[in-house]
Amino acid sequence: MSEHAEIILEGKSYKFPVVTGTENEKAIDIAALRSESGYITLDSGYKNTGATKSAITFLDGEQGILHYRGYPIEQLAEKSNFVEVAYLLIYGALPTAQELEDFSGKIKMHTLVNEDMRKILDGFPSTAHPMGILSAMISSLTAFYPESLNPNQSKEEVDLSIIRLMAKISTIAAWSYKNSVGHPVNYPKNKLDYCSNFLHMMFAFPTEDYEINPVVVDAINKLLILHADHEQNCSTSTVRLVGSANASLYSSVSAGISALWGPLHGGANQAVIEMLEQIKADGGDSKKFIAKAKDKDDPFRLMGFGHRVYKNFDPRARIIKKAADEVLTALGINDPILTIAMELEEAALNDPYFVERKLYPNVDFYSGIIYRALGIPTDMFTVMFALGRLPGWIAQWKEMREQKEPIGRPRQIYTGETERNYVDIEKR
Repeated sequence: MSEHAEIILEGKSYKFPVVTGTENEKAIDIAALRSESGYITLDSGYKNTGATKSAITFLDGEQGILHYRGYPIEQLAEKSNFVEVAYLLIYGALPTAQELEDFSGKIKMHTLVNEDMRKILDGFPSTAHPMGILSAMISSLTAFYPESLNPNQSKEEVDLSIIRLMAKISTIAAWSYKNSVGHPVNYPKNKLDYCSNFLHMMFAFPTEDYEINPVVVDAINKLLILHADHEQNCSTSTVRLVGSANASLYSSVSAGISALWGPLHGGANQAVIEMLEQIKADGGDSKKFIAKAKDKDDPFRLMGFGHRVYKNFDPRARIIKKAADEVLTALGINDPILTIAMELEEAALNDPYFVERKLYPNVDFYSGIIYRALGIPTDMFTVMFALGRLPGWIAQWKEMREQKEPIGRPRQIYTGETERNYVDIEKR
């Protein structure tokens, strides 16, 4: 007999199947609950609700496990690169050497954007947030490639949309930064690899070549890999929900970018730097703020420590800590903000208060340090997050389409006024 769950409502019993995932995760399939009983479930924020079955990413917060398509994140960060991981997430398997060469080559062929997009970019003031520019410019790709609006695209047409998006987002992201600082944009150099090309477009000046530092390229590769997917989070769920209406890949990803822009989602590494700036402005005494963090009556909280999903440790943090140390050493940076960060890290890793509460430095802490060291402004931190998360969004959108999932339509419990009659304005 198959496993099932029983719910008793108003004296009547209802049975629902139990679904077991490949990693032994269990769920109660309540798809028929409303039609059979008239009840719905209430789960604010969907914290305990599975909206889909997915074969892309496995996350176990209690054990500190993160797998992409079955591959441990530790192995991918050490042995792979971002483009290869993007292929893995989107197409489900590690590419052969020829498949990776073809995939990478096609991306390089499409890094240029239509020159008319420069006119859109020029319309933004320099005060425009780079995430707003990124979201708008990605959405505008539907105007340049209207065939992407067809919900019945062939596999080849979908693949071309994927390639275009992977290629053009790095150009658009770099150009959004150039707009914010009032600099002329740099065009892609396709002799460079994906991450080196992005760094060139970000930091090169017309009068000189940008010197590619392999330590920096390696760190960017790792950061993008670590952010590439993270199960059904806010932005990923947004991409799938928007895509379920048969919206185009570009429109769906644009919506995901807007969700990521929210400070409760994608702004964690920016919050780390803002906290460090606060400590510096107060005199730079990290011990004072460590004591404040321990005081339950003090509203101060350490940003970038602990994680709402990972209960023991963030597996990504162990990887990126090493990269952060290598970047700081290679660049020889003397920055009081980063000195404060290292003092906080030392306390969190060794102070019994933090160790017992598992308030370890997380991936946002170290990514903020790296971006700061590279000279990437805080407004660009979430753009970097989006650049890394793109393959995951694409993979989730593609999976949702291939599984022919229905349009998303959450229910609600109404708490407003019951029926009442309209009152003429002169009688109110």
